[in-house]
Amino acid sequence: MVGFKNRYMVMEVFLDPNKENLGDDPIVITQFNISKAIKDSILVNFGECGLASTLGSFQVKYVNPITKLCVIRASREEYQKIWSAISMVRSIGNCPVLFNLLDLSGSIKACKNAALKCDELKFEQYKLMIGACLSADVTQHMQNCLEKIKILEH
Repeated sequence: MVGFKNRYMVMEVFLDPNKENLGDDPIVITQFNISKAIKDSILVNFGECGLASTLGSFQVKYVNPITKLCVIRASREEYQKIWSAISMVRSIGNCPVLFNLLDLSGSIKACKNAALKCDELKFEQYKLMIGACLSADVTQHMQNCLEKIKILEH
């Protein structure tokens, strides 16, 4: 018997830099926010039938709000539809966003390795950008996020 085949996408979320500096209503990237934005995009671009066909295995598996990295699972048959819908997402809430695909893999193990590598590199960049203002809470939250990646399963 053959198992259910999935594709895993490691995505980077780019927020509008002008929006972050305003500080009026900071957007927090969560699994729910990303999932809702992608589902709305699928509904608009592919209709109800397209949405229904993708929901079988679609799931946002992991989100790191510090490095803006996420892992998305999709079925092998529908991943291109989901990927194209993701590329058409222009905002989460009221904040303009862009998604960038960093890695596409067929196994959770390969996805974990790619996501871990990307997250560590992006956190190093974040530490350089923030400098001495880095708090212990942020470092602890990042360690928790890295642990979440390591325990990802189907």
